[in-house]
Amino acid sequence: MSDELDEARRQVAECGRRMVADGLVLGTAGNVSVRVGELVAVSPSGTPYDRIAPQDVSVVDLSGQRVDGPHAPSSETPMHLAVYAATGAGAVVHHHGLHSAAVSTVLDELPALHYYVLQLGGPVRVAPYATYGTPELARSVRAALEGRTAALMQNHGAVAHGDTLEVAYDRVRLLEWLCALHVMATGMGSPRVLSGEELTAVARRRAGNVTAVRV
Repeated sequence: MSDELDEARRQVAECGRRMVADGLVLGTAGNVSVRVGELVAVSPSGTPYDRIAPQDVSVVDLSGQRVDGPHAPSSETPMHLAVYAATGAGAVVHHHGLHSAAVSTVLDELPALHYYVLQLGGPVRVAPYATYGTPELARSVRAALEGRTAALMQNHGAVAHGDTLEVAYDRVRLLEWLCALHVMATGMGSPRVLSGEELTAVARRRAGNVTAVRV
């Protein structure tokens, strides 16, 4: 378990620097976590990503109590723990990408302008606004993620989960791309939205016969 936890802390530190390089966060915004059994390695609070070494990454139990690390865990730890409780995920990524944040201020749901949305479970819901770090936000995000692997957070940003950190990160980057597509398309006019039948046809082509996609 110790080696696995050490690797999780390394991944969290590395992913934070990757978010900065990819332009998904500014300063200390956003957070990353990886679950290892009954423990979670999570970004430390208020520390610039370029200064976070693996040993700086906080470790908490599933109740949110810090069990290791020199810094307090991210203020968004309750949201991460709520996602783990609801999904059984192995990793969670939250960022403040510009397009995701912009779209979150306008829509209640990101429509299916591209069939890539199927990789996130369907049209992406926007969790109603709540103050960061609060139980209210954790509940809001948990509800928005039902049947989905990613969600937007109103006037805030984006979140995604996956079995691994790489999968969660790919999903949250895809969500930023879909939001950028929406911003660009609506700036040109009224974009065409794919229907449930069209999405189901794509899903069938990719994976054989499936049930209808809920939109």
